[in-house]
Amino acid sequence: MTVRTTDCPRDVRAGRWGKAEQFARAADIVETLADEDADVGDALVTLCVHAGVAAADVICCARLGTHARGESHEQAVELLGRVNKELAKALGVLLGLKTRSGYSHITANTTDQKRAKRAMEALLEAARREHRAAG
Repeated sequence: MTVRTTDCPRDVRAGRWGKAEQFARAADIVETLADEDADVGDALVTLCVHAGVAAADVICCARLGTHARGESHEQAVELLGRVNKELAKALGVLLGLKTRSGYSHITANTTDQKRAKRAMEALLEAARREHRAAG
C-alpha cells in the first residue's frame, strides 16, 4: 500500500503534540464534569480519537520525519505500524470507533469509552516520549 505522507519538521511535530494534549485534556474535563457516562459518551470518544490521531502523527514525525496525510484511515495505521505494531493497533481501535461516535445514530457505550481512553493513553504516552526525545 502506498501511504500518502507529508513532511514533518519540528514545528509541525510540536503543533500536533499541542493538539494531542489539548484534546486529551478536553476528554478528561468532559468525563469529569458529566453526570452520567452516557451523557457524554460520543463526545468523549471523539475527543479521544482526535487526541490519538494527533499523538500518532507525533510518533511518526519523530521516528519517520513524516506523518500520514489523506482520507484513508488504513494508511495512517499502516504508517504507524512501521514504527510500532501495538501502537498501530491502538490507532486502529480509535479509528474504528470514530464513525460510530461522531457520525452515526448509535451512541458510544461504556465499553467503547473505556477502549477509546486506553488506546488514546497508549498513544499519548508513546508520543510524549518521542516528542521529548526528539527535542
